[in-house]
Amino acid sequence: SSNALKVAEYLQKHNKVSWVSYAGLKGDDYYDLAQKYLNGGAGAVLTFGIKGGFDAGVKVVESVELFSHLANIGDTRSLIIHPSSTTHRQLDEDQQVAAGAGPDVIRLSVGIENVEDIIADLDQALAAS
Repeated sequence: SSNALKVAEYLQKHNKVSWVSYAGLKGDDYYDLAQKYLNGGAGAVLTFGIKGGFDAGVKVVESVELFSHLANIGDTRSLIIHPSSTTHRQLDEDQQVAAGAGPDVIRLSVGIENVEDIIADLDQALAAS
C-alpha cells in the first residue's frame, strides 16, 4: 500500500496522466471510506488515464521493463495492463468506457520492489508514449 500511494502521487503530478483513481489519495471519491475501513492503506491496485488514449496506453505497457504485463492482481511483483487492448478488447469503445476500461485506462498492481525503481520504470515508459 505504501508503494501504491507513492506511485499514485507521482502519477497525479505527471503531465502525460489525465487522472488517477486510488482510494489512498486525498480527494479521491473513496478516500474517506478507505480511511475508515482499510486499516494500513488502500491496497496495491490503482488505475490512471493516459493522455493520448489507446495508442499511448499500448505504448506504455510495451515500454515498461520492471512491470509484468499480466491481468491478475495481488502478486508481490508489479503488474500492468491496458484493458482496452487486452481483457476488454471484444467490447466497443462505449462498452469499454461503461466498464471502466476505456482506451485511456491503465491498471497497475503495485508490488514490493523498491518504489524508486517502480517510479523510474513508469517514468521511462510514459516518456516513450
